[in-house]
Amino acid sequence: MKTLVRTGLFAACAVLWPLSAYAQWQAVEKVETYAIAGKSGAELYASIGERGPMIGSRTRVIAHTNFKLTWQRKYERQGNACTLASARPKLIITYTLPKPAESLPASTRGRWETFIAGVQAHEAVHGETIKDMVKAIEAATIGLSVPDDPDCRKIRVEMTKRLSELSLAQRQKGRDFDRVEMGEGGNIQQMILRLVNGE
Repeated sequence: MKTLVRTGLFAACAVLWPLSAYAQWQAVEKVETYAIAGKSGAELYASIGERGPMIGSRTRVIAHTNFKLTWQRKYERQGNACTLASARPKLIITYTLPKPAESLPASTRGRWETFIAGVQAHEAVHGETIKDMVKAIEAATIGLSVPDDPDCRKIRVEMTKRLSELSLAQRQKGRDFDRVEMGEGGNIQQMILRLVNGE
């Protein structure tokens, strides 16, 4: 089942749950590339501006991190209450990065390798915030019990609200990180200057 998110509040009862309910899982991390042209740092960066992934309808970026999250959940009825007994996530994180279409001259290759390593490190931070969000979802929902819910409907509403709050927090964390990294004098700006100018 795919996780849906909405905002809101709901009174529910949480119960302590054994650690065994938290199944071990590993995120699947994939890298997709888009081709860029150029032999110099300036040409490569200009090509990124022309071919980079679109965010929204008008903004191109150097790289992008996206994810798909689905869950296998087991609900149990305990008297008239419904409890989430276990939940196993399937998380696929996809990093989209630029890649030169042709081999680069030695004068550019080293600067490019430094640049793309910095981009990968930046996107990896976004990947970690996504993993942290999934762990927070586990902590906030596994063992959750809602009284007077024999059909396990109310618990789904409550979980949707909790997921929404955690998703919004993850997005804000990503925006805050980007604001620092991409701001005046920030790490991304410095990486671009070194690529383009060889500084």
